[in-house]
Parts: sequence; structure tokens; C-alpha cells
Amino acid sequence: MNPEYQTRLEFLKSKPIDGQALKKLVEAGLVWLKANQATVNALNVFPVPDGDTGTNMVLTMQAAYSEIIEMGSRHIGQMAHAVSQGALMGARGNSGVILSQIWRGFARALHDAVVLDGPGMAKAFAEARDTAYKGVVRPVEGTILTVIKDVATAAKTALEATRDPYEILERIVPAADISVQHTPELLPVLKQAGVVDSGGKGLFFILEGMLRYVHGESLDTAPATVQPMALMNLENSLSAIEPGQDYEIVVDFKPAQVLDLQKFYSGLEEMGTSIQVGEGDGLYRMHIHVSTENRYLPIDYVMSMGTITKVAMENLLAQMDEINRASRRERIELTPIEPGQVAVVAVSPGPGISRVFASLGVAALVEGGQTMNPSTQEILKAFENLPTDQVIILPNNKNIILAAQAAKEVTVKNVHIVPSRTIPQGLAAMMHLNLDGDIAQIANKMNRALEEVITGEITVATRTVEIDGVSVEKDQVIALLNGKLVFSTNKIEAAVLGMLEKASATDYELITLFFGQDLPASEANRIADLVRAAYPSLEIELQDGGQPHYQFIISVE
Repeated sequence: MNPEYQTRLEFLKSKPIDGQALKKLVEAGLVWLKANQATVNALNVFPVPDGDTGTNMVLTMQAAYSEIIEMGSRHIGQMAHAVSQGALMGARGNSGVILSQIWRGFARALHDAVVLDGPGMAKAFAEARDTAYKGVVRPVEGTILTVIKDVATAAKTALEATRDPYEILERIVPAADISVQHTPELLPVLKQAGVVDSGGKGLFFILEGMLRYVHGESLDTAPATVQPMALMNLENSLSAIEPGQDYEIVVDFKPAQVLDLQKFYSGLEEMGTSIQVGEGDGLYRMHIHVSTENRYLPIDYVMSMGTITKVAMENLLAQMDEINRASRRERIELTPIEPGQVAVVAVSPGPGISRVFASLGVAALVEGGQTMNPSTQEILKAFENLPTDQVIILPNNKNIILAAQAAKEVTVKNVHIVPSRTIPQGLAAMMHLNLDGDIAQIANKMNRALEEVITGEITVATRTVEIDGVSVEKDQVIALLNGKLVFSTNKIEAAVLGMLEKASATDYELITLFFGQDLPASEANRIADLVRAAYPSLEIELQDGGQPHYQFIISVE
């Protein structure tokens, strides 16, 4: 055993795991997860731009840590409770909500404990497992649930050999790693896509970060890795701009000799943050966020490594200002609500779609959708100050349903969740709103309406994969039908028409095309005319949805 590690471990074991020690472990888990955020994001089954599991888990852990950062309590139960509360309010996406439930169970088991010993740790992980499973209506094996289950089993087994919590941590981290690697054997879609479960991997990194802290190992930098350029997730650059991240620099280059990746990373770390390196066919892509005064340093640095083929520089602060100005220009009139009336809260990914929801009577809107899942706190904030206690939430995305349910659990208001998984489902549900009706009856009608509409989505593949018999190349246009990959092609119009054929659109009456923010209106109109020509007996509507990432969201009813 490394002498330095031995000395550090003896020092840690000389002190109990109290509230302050747990704070250090939570911080370590957060920092290591953040260092590996891009790796978790890349583990996306479908080749669509929603690889945000790592981001959601980081934001959830960030909220948990923010809740305890100023706490001086040494009571482990009090500290664990605060971690749980912070994680719950900051939970984003399914992975973040399940992670918050893991912390909830962990805290529940330690409610009366002053310090954490080995048996207490095993009990806490067992309760974390049980709470996480109970929080999901239909638990699926091969996910983060399986990993926490295997961690709980490993913790219980470890008690046969030791009652020391640090030694138990030593045993559960390898168990978590093995569990993650086994997830494709339990969930066929993971095996098809050639990835492990992203949520489970995120949980592993949290636990590994805690162990690395105990070992005294580096936490702020993940081991230098190269991703395939197809998996580099640069879509969310604007979602989390921190101080000093004024410019985004992306450089494609061919190194003059074999690239010493670790040395390359170390050099970049002195210049900025959000570092990613991708590789494809001998060409490397470097991505970094830097301050204004450092904006040329990465370019000069890469030039010393070889031949630069392309440089992209974006002023992130200017982009954020433009986004904020555009947001201020969008004035959407929401439905005023009187005490006792039914208020609907809808999650919407774009201003055009928001206007449609507003016209149908929603009382509050929450910005969110693919790659931008709102937190429990954001959903709660949308309706807590409304002058009524009768609230219906339309998540309109499968990754937001659990966060909506979490918001329901922490309010005294009478909240019903209508589990809409798509925008068309949410709009169909809104057709049954009656502000002065009985909320239970309205929610039931809305639930039934979810099955009355078909959803199509057109986007661009983020990587090469074959799923459900559909072969996809990176950057191809793909079509999803009710969430299932059904078509790939090189043209948007072919994807739209292919999806509609798969949907047997001739059997329906109305097709509504919501075009996204990156598709020019003239192009959207041209494609809508093609749809009208292909389906002359159907009513075809074209709406400016304004959603990111998806060229079209299509409703067939």
C-alpha cells in the first residue's frame, strides 16, 4: 500500500464520518462527476441531441452541495437531510430525480445518527436502493437502479469482513463499476447501441470521486481521454457559462507527431475550462472555454502541436445577451387564474410552441425539453405563487415527468401530473381544459387524450449507430415516431414523408408541422407544400415552433 495513502487513511479513520466529513465526500463526488460530465453525456442510446444525463446529474449534485456549503453541523443525519433536500429541489431529468431519491433514502436511514459507521453505511445504501425503486413506477433493470441495488448488496456483504465505513467504500466502488459494465446485458437497447447506462455511470463517478478523495488523488481533472468527434457534445455551451468563460474556442488540427494527450490536457487547463478533445480519421478537435484575455492562447498552443485546419471562436457572453434580448422581446400572454380555478403548467421548448400553449389557456410556462430539462425547483416555482391550489402539470417530455412528480411531492397544493411525453400530446391534452371544472375529471380526460395523437420528430443524428433495424450515419437526418427511431436519410423532406408513411397518416385528418429555430421559414413552407401534395385530403398546418435541435415536431391526429 502506498505509504502516503496509508498515512492519510489512518488519519481519516481516526476521526468519525460526521456531517463535515460527509460534506467533503459530497463535494468530492460532485467535482469528479463534473470532471467526467462529457463522458456521461456521450453515453446516449439514441443518436438524438439529448445526451444530457451527465449535465442533469451534475446540476442535481451542485444543488445538493449548495444546500450544505455553509452548514457547520457535525450531525450526520442533519447534513444528509440537507443534501437530500438540495438534490430534490435541483433534480433535473430522470437521472437527476432518481439520484435525488437515492440521497433521500440515504438520509432517511441516517435521520437519528450522529456519525456514520459501517453498519450505518450499509443501512443507508439499502434504504437508498429501496427509495429509488419506489420512486419509479416501472423500474427497469440495466439502469442506475441496478447500480444502486448492486452497491447496496456490496455494502451489506462487506460487513462480513469489516465494520469500517472507509473500507466498505473501498469495496462498493469496484462493485459499482462491475454493475455499470453489466448493464448492456440487462437492457438490450444498450447492447444494440454499444454503450453502458449513462445514469449508472454517473453514480459510479460520484462514488469513485469520494474514494479518490479518501486516497488523496486528483479530482478536478479526469484522466485524459479522446472521444470520437461524433460524440463531442458542444450543443450545451450556453447552458452553463461560468465566470471566466467569455469565449468558446474550437480548433481542428492534425498533430505533427503522436499526441501526448495528458500533456496536451495539462497545457489547456492553464488556459481555460470545459475542455474536450475529439478524434476522427487522424484529425483532432479541441474545445475550450476561456476568458477574453486568453482567447488566442489555445490557438497558438494547438499551432505548436501541428497543422490547424479550422478555427471557430464564439463570444459566449454576446450570445447570451442576444438570447436574453430575444427572450425579452417574446411577450406571451398567459391565462389569468382566479382562486379555485384549474391552472395548467406546461413545459415548452420554444417560443412558438409556448404561444400555442398560451392560446389554449395555460397559466404558467416552464422552459425546457431536449437537452434542457427543468429542475424540480423551477417547476415548483412556476405554480407556487398562482392564486389557486388546483394545478395540472404537462411535462411534455419523458425526461421531465419524474421532476414534475417530485414537485408534486413537495407542495401542499392539489397537483395532478398528466404524463405527456411529447409536445403534441400536451397540446392534445389542453383541448380538454375547463378552468372551472373538477380537476380530477379534467386530468382524466387529458390522460385519455394522450393516446389520441401521434408524434413525429425530425432531427440530425449525433453519431453512427444501428437501432431497431434502422442504420444511421452521423449527421444524417433521422425520424422518430412516438419516440422510436424509424427512418434515416440525407434530406429533411424525405425524413418527414418517411415518418408520415410509417405513421399511416392517410388514416388521420390533421397534420401539424412545428418547425424549429434552425430551419428557415421558406424551407419549412417548401416542405409543408410537399406534405400537402402527398396528402391532399388531409388538413396541413405549419407553425413556427422555435424549438432547438429538432427541425420538425409533427402532430398527427
